[in-house]
Amino acid sequence: MSLSFAERLPLSRFDIDRDYLARDNPALFDDLFADDGTRVLLLMGGTALLTATGALALLPPSAVPDTELLIYLGRTTADSADATAGTAIVAAVVSDAGHYAEGEWGNLRKLGATLSDRDAGLFVEALAMANWHSTHHFSPKTGEPTLPAKGGWVRVDPNGAELYPRTDSAIIVGITDADDRLLLGSNAMWESNRYSLLAGFVEPGESLESAVQREVFEESGLRVIDPVYLGSQPWPFPASLMLGYMARVDPASDGQTTPDGNEILDVRWFSRDELQASLGEILLPGRTSIARAIIEEWFGGPIDDGS
Repeated sequence: MSLSFAERLPLSRFDIDRDYLARDNPALFDDLFADDGTRVLLLMGGTALLTATGALALLPPSAVPDTELLIYLGRTTADSADATAGTAIVAAVVSDAGHYAEGEWGNLRKLGATLSDRDAGLFVEALAMANWHSTHHFSPKTGEPTLPAKGGWVRVDPNGAELYPRTDSAIIVGITDADDRLLLGSNAMWESNRYSLLAGFVEPGESLESAVQREVFEESGLRVIDPVYLGSQPWPFPASLMLGYMARVDPASDGQTTPDGNEILDVRWFSRDELQASLGEILLPGRTSIARAIIEEWFGGPIDDGS
C-alpha cells in the first residue's frame, strides 16, 4: 500500500508521546534524572549528537555534561534497541559538550529524511523548542528576564507572566499551468542554479488560501486559483510550520511571469521531461524539505538527482 502524501513528509514523522501532563510536575527533571532509564538527547549549536550508525545518541543521565537548558520531550511509544517503550526522553542544550565534542554531530536539514520516525520527531521537537528558548530570554511585554518552567515548555518573567512557544505559519505552493508544467523559482539567497517552489509567511488576518494567492502574485506576477491543501511539515529553522498546497494558474490571466527581483530572481516552467533533463544543470530542494515532496508528488515518483 502506498503512503499518503502527509505520511511521506520526513519531518512530520514521530513515534513519541509528548506526555504533556507531566510538565506540571515542579520536580520533573529531578525525578527524571534520578531514573537510570531516562535518556538524554544532546543539542549543541543546532546539531544533535549521533551514534556511529547515524541515529540519535540517547545518553543515560549519569553521562550528561553540564547543561544550559533542559526540555522534556515525552516518552517513546515503541520498543527499540536503545530505548524500550515508555522511556522518558529529555533534550539537553549544551555549549560545552566535553569529550562528546569529538563525536559525530548531525544537522537536521541533512539528516531528516534518513532518521527513523522516532528520531525525526525527537530532533524536530527538540530543535524547535531550543530555538524558541534562544530568542525569549527576555519578556516582550516587560523586557524583564525570563526563566524556563514546566518541563521547558514555558518561560516565566519575575511577575509570573507565562510565555508559550509560537510557530510561524508559512505556505509553500506547487503551481501548474494548463499544460501541467510546474513553476520553480530561484531565491536570491541560494546558489544561482537552485530552484524550488514559491513560499511565504501567512500574514495576520489572512487565510491560508489567500496567502497562497498573494505570495504567488507578489513573487512571480501570476494569479492562481483553486489552492488545494496537501499536508504540513514542521520546519524549525527557526520556527516555521510549512503548509503545502497545489494551485493552478488562473486561465483568465495572461500567464506572464514577473519575478519580484528582490526575493525571487528567476522563475521557470518545467514539464516532467524538461525537469528530468535539467537535473545536471539545476539543484532541487533537499529530501528533508516539503518542497521536494511536493515536486515529487507532481512528478509522479522519486527524482534521482544524486542527492
